[in-house]
Amino acid sequence: MSIDTEKLPEHVAIIMDGNGRWAKQRAMNRVLGHEEGTESVRVIVRTSREIGIKWLTLYAFSEENWKRPKYEITALMGILKRFLKSELKEMMDNNIRFLTIGRISRLPDDVRKMVEETTAKTSGNTGLTLTLALSYGGRQEIFDAMQKIAKRIVSGDLQPSDINEGLISGFLYTAGMPDPDLLIRTSGEYRISNFLLWQIAYTEIYTTPVLWPDFRKAEYIRAIEDYQKRERRFGAAG
Repeated sequence: MSIDTEKLPEHVAIIMDGNGRWAKQRAMNRVLGHEEGTESVRVIVRTSREIGIKWLTLYAFSEENWKRPKYEITALMGILKRFLKSELKEMMDNNIRFLTIGRISRLPDDVRKMVEETTAKTSGNTGLTLTLALSYGGRQEIFDAMQKIAKRIVSGDLQPSDINEGLISGFLYTAGMPDPDLLIRTSGEYRISNFLLWQIAYTEIYTTPVLWPDFRKAEYIRAIEDYQKRERRFGAAG
């Protein structure tokens, strides 16, 4: 492992793509691809903690994913519940804090309850913050933030002149989180797919043809090594 621990991205976000294609290549049901992808989540979370990443945000279920077949949605919710149940001990043992972003109210009651319980139980942990984007959409996030700001203006708590980038950021689901330094997308796609649209304005983007179930430690380290070779200018002249 040749990464420079002094130049790590503080916040890594990942669009986990390719579970369905991984299963199709093996003539398997799509659900089995999602199951295998869960092991990649475990590996990436563990690796992030080991090398010193502070924030890891994973795009687990988008607002658009509600359009998928009912059986697949049910299976994904079941996988999420099993993951939270099985990983709680590791999160507690390794000082990992769990958060979610998105329209969590849309989740089935039993899933939402488990999400809330895991969030509460890990709230005192101070190491890696693992955030799952669930029922998440970047446009929806900005829409929700604008509605909240508009209501505050109508109530007289805010004036239009109060609105600036910092205020808007404070009304997003990610309030209090640093913007991602590195965005990774697997499976060879080059789309942002409605993920963290406000937050990735200056994020470095890394794409790989590797499908998510095959994205393990070596691939993750390769992405971080690539990030460390880049010069981040944030709009300044080179």
